[in-house]
Amino acid sequence: MQSDEMSQVQRERLAHLELRLYFTGELRRSDIENRFGVKPAAVSRDISLYKEMAPHNLHYDLVQKVYVATPEFKPVFEMRPDRVLSWLAHGFGDGLELGLKQHAVFESPPNLFVPNLETLAALTRAICARKPISMNYSSASSGVSKREVVPVALADNGLRLHLRAFDRKKQTFGDFVLTRIDHVVALDSKSQDHEQIAADEQWTRIVELQLAAHPNMQWPDAAELDFGMIDGVLKIKTRAAMAGYVLRRWSVDSSTNHSLDPSSHHLWLRNPKALYGVESAVLAPGFVLEGDDE
Repeated sequence: MQSDEMSQVQRERLAHLELRLYFTGELRRSDIENRFGVKPAAVSRDISLYKEMAPHNLHYDLVQKVYVATPEFKPVFEMRPDRVLSWLAHGFGDGLELGLKQHAVFESPPNLFVPNLETLAALTRAICARKPISMNYSSASSGVSKREVVPVALADNGLRLHLRAFDRKKQTFGDFVLTRIDHVVALDSKSQDHEQIAADEQWTRIVELQLAAHPNMQWPDAAELDFGMIDGVLKIKTRAAMAGYVLRRWSVDSSTNHSLDPSSHHLWLRNPKALYGVESAVLAPGFVLEGDDE
């Protein structure tokens, strides 16, 4: 049976099945049952049909009692990167283009960041399996080099996607721009406890950022309305590893004396001490470590 011969409901279930296999590396029957509220018999039919469509994409692991993606896996359904990223971030938007009619006119800026889905899938499988990988990485400062890393998370800085991973050469956690990664190869060795996300202090540390309208704005009420501030402040919590990205994305003046131009920085970080010890703070506009020269 071809994809266009199925009902829409069946196509959605099979697309979800394929998505889980591709990006997590494994599939349990309960994944389909819980997602779509169907009986085990229906899941069996779906899996049998998918195996007819793509016999080399999955096999059943008798030890783990799960279906796993094979090294020869090739997607059957067309997947749009924006929908895949939505699914990875929010757990819905199964990557299947439904072709629904737009009821209200809505436009947004185009996303210039388009990840390679094969690379993305290799990375998410490594995250799920807690396995190290080797990869080629193109650094803007040092060029192309081969890296051996342990992927632990994906992070969206608002403009592009980063891989959070433990770099075995530098023996520290770092961020890698997803589109600069290629030639990902899964390694057979196991990752160690100090290479896993629980050991990433910058990731596990949560900081509260208190944002206010820039004190030098002529009409601060506009910023307070823009961001739904309560009593003139917007409090947000974020991971230390992401704090600098958040502040840079929203052009938040992070200087202690709010010295940046309010015409381009409508927000001011009124508690800059929250960034002490935060490695990503170097990205925050105007932030200077105590004791450094302005």
